[in-house]
Amino acid sequence: MWRPGGAASLRSQRMNPFPTVEQAQIVEAMRRLCAEFGDEYWRARDRDGAFPEAFHAAIAKAGWLGIAMPAEFGGAGLGITEAALMMRTIAESGAAMSGASAVHMNIFGLQPVVVFGTEAQKRRMLPPLIRGDEKACFAVTEPDAGLNTARISTRAVRQGDAYVVNGAKIWISTAQVAHKMLLLARTTPYEQVERKTDGMSLFYTTIDRSRVEVRRIDKMGRHAVDSNMLFINDLVVPAADLIGREGDGFRQILHGLNPERILIAAEAVGIGRAAIRRAAEYARSRIVFDRPIGQNQGIQHPLARCWMNLEAAELMVMRAAALYDSEAECGAEANMAKFLAGEAAFAACETAVMTLGGMGYSAEFDVERYLRESFIPRIAPISPQMIMNFVAEKVLGLPKSY
Repeated sequence: MWRPGGAASLRSQRMNPFPTVEQAQIVEAMRRLCAEFGDEYWRARDRDGAFPEAFHAAIAKAGWLGIAMPAEFGGAGLGITEAALMMRTIAESGAAMSGASAVHMNIFGLQPVVVFGTEAQKRRMLPPLIRGDEKACFAVTEPDAGLNTARISTRAVRQGDAYVVNGAKIWISTAQVAHKMLLLARTTPYEQVERKTDGMSLFYTTIDRSRVEVRRIDKMGRHAVDSNMLFINDLVVPAADLIGREGDGFRQILHGLNPERILIAAEAVGIGRAAIRRAAEYARSRIVFDRPIGQNQGIQHPLARCWMNLEAAELMVMRAAALYDSEAECGAEANMAKFLAGEAAFAACETAVMTLGGMGYSAEFDVERYLRESFIPRIAPISPQMIMNFVAEKVLGLPKSY
């Protein structure tokens, strides 16, 4: 397993805007690993929709799945800053969201277990995920609740030493291949709680497919990493799989939300860089009217603007990650990073397609795949409009609009 020699020095330089030597080593090591999975590999996964098992296995074998997990459970014990650099590099390699999403859940998803789980739970739950022996999914969103998490209706009813769960979830990534799920369910009905975010509980449990129907959603892009609806019918969840205290689930999942936004933002920057790199290569070599099209300012200026916007977005990503790793408040920065990176990535991918013209519409040059996948960091896990609502209320002090 790869581990840097100076983890302590990494933590002491969180606010440094320039990568440390060890962080640069992480990026270089990840670039070498990703180089083994070239464009044709990801085009094939886009065509056949198969989970990138070989890529996931290579990441696991090299020890990267546990980059932000505690060392005592087999992880590298590093921070979200290092994880963001890793995820940006994966996306930038051309793997885009298909590669990033294949390992994304490992980085942030089980933070509630790390923070709130018992010692016995952490020893049982974390090592198999870090080794790559198990895969997990994040089962929170519901068809009739969307971003209004307080109104989820999936119920978990205590019966002796277990809970019986019934309900439905939507847009659950990797559920086709996952062994486990981090499940948020109501243990107290909404109508019976004092605060709307009370009465939800968090479980990390096995997906019993005789009780959980996993129905794949056909979608625009990221075909290699499935998205699903889950229909849960009398799923028996051992009480030992309850994370923390019953009723505190909403507070617990908050420990995963800011890291998720930061990582999504880093991945968006990576996708945008891949698109601009591919467009610039094409613009240098494509000859029209006896000159490369990249000599024309009508091609140069949009690409240059996109690159600058990506660089600016990455600065916000790194600021948010540094604040998180320093245990400082970072909600605004994490949301702003996700917004800025998502918008910059989409603009970069669209510009890349238009730079290539007709060939941009061809799968051969990959930019159409990047464009399709760039919608994910714009939409998920929170919409740009909700981020602007958050910033308006929490940063500018304006009245709540929803």
